[in-house]
This record gives sequence, structure tokens and C-alpha cells, in this order.
Amino acid sequence: MEMPSKGSSIMSWARIMVPLAGTPNDQGVLTSAATLAAAFNAELACVHAPADMADLMPWMGEGFMGGVQVTALESLKEAAQEGAKTVGKMAADLGYGRTRVISLDSPVWAGLAMEGRLSDVIVFDDAAARGKGPLAESFQQLVADEQRPILVARPGFRTDGVALIAWDGGKEASRAVRTALPLLEKASAVVVAGAPAASSRAFELDRLVEFLAARGVKASVRALEGSGDAGSLLLGAAKDVNANLLVAGAFGHPRLQEFIFGGTTRTLLNSDGPSLFLSH
Repeated sequence: MEMPSKGSSIMSWARIMVPLAGTPNDQGVLTSAATLAAAFNAELACVHAPADMADLMPWMGEGFMGGVQVTALESLKEAAQEGAKTVGKMAADLGYGRTRVISLDSPVWAGLAMEGRLSDVIVFDDAAARGKGPLAESFQQLVADEQRPILVARPGFRTDGVALIAWDGGKEASRAVRTALPLLEKASAVVVAGAPAASSRAFELDRLVEFLAARGVKASVRALEGSGDAGSLLLGAAKDVNANLLVAGAFGHPRLQEFIFGGTTRTLLNSDGPSLFLSH
């Protein structure tokens, strides 16, 4: 059996998943997900995640079969059916041959988590990343609880643009880079950026350049000056090099019933910067 030569491409993705609410607002993220899938000739899993009736039950009390409650359940069912039709039509209109439409039933979160575990990358839009819209909670759960690789696709997303890597030598950043390798391989240029003075960890940008080179990805270094907010420094660097993708580790910690993103991650999520590839 012939072994691949050093630096040759052996990396790919086979399944791209995009959670959808079943509204016209899904069109943008669906188009971006199709762009990503087409670059790898991957299956595009369009997963309709409607509001879950099971989440409504605890609030209905013992008399949940009363008239108002039944009406609420019927409304949710009708909305789910209409949403499924909308997703099906939008997926068909894409014209991408490897599209698969999946409509989840209750419990929706269990189904969404399973689909995510069987996908290489999950694509969300900017609204969900900012904590807005019906899929905001799913975004947080898939990043934090499931620790799945996430692409936050913003307007103008493409696979062959400039990619900026946020590097601080940490395990989150390392996981993000290793997971993003298939996408980095397709970039027109890759820039490794870091702000040593803004980190409590000692790290060398050149070491990551060597790591990438051994895997067939050529990269340059951009050392960021300053000890302030690393997120702002990274966004400034992304603008300077005209990056349309920023690869970063997602930081955060659980608090009560929610996951609180760290300062740098929040800055990136709430910015008007490039698309983000995140891994927690």
C-alpha cells in the first residue's frame, strides 16, 4: 500500500450539519453551510429543530389538557409542520446534490445532540452566536456541552479566503487548529496571530507554524503588541490581513444552569468581524 507523501492532503470532512428553525431567516446560514459542504463534497445535513413540546409540559401543571393548553400544543405542532416544509423547500432550492433534510421530534435536544455527534462541523449564523433567535440555546449547548466544532458563518463566508489563527498555546486553541486543518488547507493564506503580553502562558507562534507546515499548510506569523483585551487585538489583526475566517478556541465556564463564555470569546462572538471557527 502506497503511503501519502509528507505534506500531502489526507484531510477531509464528510458531513456538515446546519440546525434550522424553519423560518425564512435560515436562508443565509443554509447557503453558507452549502458552500462549506460543497468544498469537501460532503453531505449537508439540514436539521430542522422546532420548539420542543416537552419543554412546555412542566409549565402546564396537572390540568395541562385544558382548552388553553391544548390550543398551545396544537399551535406548536402546526408551527413545527410549517417549519419542516420551509426547511424542505429551502434545501431543495439550494440545488446541492448531497443534501439531507432531517426534522426532529421531541425530545428535540437529544436528537440535535446526536446529529451533532455524527457530523464533522456544525454551522450556525451570527444571531445564534450572539445569543439571539430560536437557536441561541442550541448554539451554546453544542459548543459547551457537546464540545463540537462550530462555524459561525457571517456574510461573505468563503472557504478560499485568508484565515487567521488565534494562538495562545492552550488546549482549546490547539483543538481548534487541529479540527480546522481541512479548512486551513483550502485557505489562500494562513496567518498565526498571538499576543504574548496579553497571556499568562508562555508560547511561541513559530512552533505552530512548524506544526502546520508538517501537515501541508503554509502559514506566516503576526505577533500582536499590547497587553489589553486579546479579542480586540485579534479582531484588529484580522482586519489588517483582510481575513474572512478566524480560528479560535472557545473559552468559558458553567454557572448555575448556563454556560458563561470567557471575555475573549464573547468579544469575538459579539463582533462584526470575520466568520469564526470555534472549538471548546
